[in-house]
Amino acid sequence: MTSVVFSRSRSRLARTWNVPAGVLAAVWLVIVAVPVYFVVITGFRTQDAYIEQGPLDLPTHPTLANFTALFELGFTTYLVNSLIVAFGTVALVLGVALPAAYAIVRNPSRALRTAFNVFLLGLAVPAQAVIVPIYLIITRLQMYDSLLAVVLPTAAFSLPIAIVVLTSTLRDIPGELYEAMTVDGATTRRIFRQLVLPLSRPGLVSVGIFVGLGAWNGFLFPLVLTQSDDQRVLTLGLWRFQSQYGTDVPGLMAAVVISALPVLALYLFGRRHLLSGLAAGFGK
Repeated sequence: MTSVVFSRSRSRLARTWNVPAGVLAAVWLVIVAVPVYFVVITGFRTQDAYIEQGPLDLPTHPTLANFTALFELGFTTYLVNSLIVAFGTVALVLGVALPAAYAIVRNPSRALRTAFNVFLLGLAVPAQAVIVPIYLIITRLQMYDSLLAVVLPTAAFSLPIAIVVLTSTLRDIPGELYEAMTVDGATTRRIFRQLVLPLSRPGLVSVGIFVGLGAWNGFLFPLVLTQSDDQRVLTLGLWRFQSQYGTDVPGLMAAVVISALPVLALYLFGRRHLLSGLAAGFGK
């Protein structure tokens, strides 16, 4: 009888505490939803309607002129460049981080442990602190004003977090599986291909999404390491809507909507792997 009363009191207390949690969640939803609503709605306004109407009013005469004008300003080039940078960075990071994480997990040598600690130190170095040496290296290698000049440093600064997450992912693979394949005569390459790659897929997806988002939203490296208009990415292309006389806010919001669609699709595709992979990476 006592246990029943205790369980009822706990459930009643839980329902009581859910009320403020729901209120806070609703407030947070409004804080997040209002800016998104403003961005989307403004993209369908004309410049005159944006000035005359309120910021949250529905457009009386919605138009697609802002979206069609994007492609006349070379927005397609910026979109393609951002895709090249994002996919190139993800491919380079995964191609280096997974073998490095596998070597760190399977080889207990002191040199690899030291290398892992060096990668951890890379998490504490901001890109702004070393942008001048990076600029000098890129110019000496004659890669300035190219997409490769953006991909390489972006991948370099993404490697530490990628190796941390993948190392934790590979440590979750039972050692008995490695031993069983070794007893069967499997080589290191075969173990990597048939065991490590399939079982590390959640970590690979989470790292790919995280690195891809960082490369897609990158601003510092494209700003410093590129110059010509045909090498611009989306983050720099948004500057086209600003001038000394003002800002084309509806056109800028339309560009923001288009640039956010691939990010939204990528997040919806792998949000479960992203959260689980990052939780595993920082949980150890």
